[in-house]
Amino acid sequence: MTTRKLIVGNWKMNGSLAANAALVQAIGQGLERAGAAVTVAVAPPSVYLAQVGGLLAAGEEEAGQCRATVALAAQDVSAAPSGAYTGDIAAAMLRELGVRYVIVGHSERRKYQGESNAVIAAKAAQAQAAGLTPIACLGETLEERDAGRALAVVQEQLQAVLEHEGVNGAALVVAYEPVWAIGTGRTASPEQAQEVHAALRAQLAAALGESAARHVAILYGGSMNAGNAAELLAKADIDGGLIGGAALKAPDFLEIIACAQRAANPA
Repeated sequence: MTTRKLIVGNWKMNGSLAANAALVQAIGQGLERAGAAVTVAVAPPSVYLAQVGGLLAAGEEEAGQCRATVALAAQDVSAAPSGAYTGDIAAAMLRELGVRYVIVGHSERRKYQGESNAVIAAKAAQAQAAGLTPIACLGETLEERDAGRALAVVQEQLQAVLEHEGVNGAALVVAYEPVWAIGTGRTASPEQAQEVHAALRAQLAAALGESAARHVAILYGGSMNAGNAAELLAKADIDGGLIGGAALKAPDFLEIIACAQRAANPA
């Protein structure tokens, strides 16, 4: 429902110094004629944030104003501001590296690191306190969907974030990622995705007011790719995509961005 689309590439645990440089260069070249109706971001593994941030800055300087800016995103953030948390990365540290967005609560972290709704809400609060925009991920498993609990599950996950005293709901990005459609090649139908997005929009409206809810970007994160992006992005409440595997292939990622551009500016 937002007028500006947001496309975020989540590289997950993929990449190398050479592969990152080639991918950023290819994306940059492909965006030279991109319109201004789409915001693009990439989220490399944390060890590559400085490298990718430098590549993006160098590309912007070289291209001047002739292409869209690509923002830097992080894949995770600590729920604490600093301290004895070995392996964690504080939001302030990410901010120093030029990070603009940070993914919190991705289904893979919920599954493999056991992150709870409360921890994810605290991470969103830390991100906002440091001036970052959290991308709060929500999603149901196949068992939960088959049991008719999909909406209840994602609404509970979102409510935990909205109720945290340190979170400004109007400054969130929300990403709906049905767990059963991540990395499986399966995708929720555009109608299924729109149903959940509309329910999340209504929940945001109840919490924030209709005007504020209209400006919260709700992304679809369930295996969006070059083949299905146009149909998904045409739906009223799908404001962009959190892209996994397709973000590692410049032609596919650029096609998704082009679909978002067309959806934002229909003929």
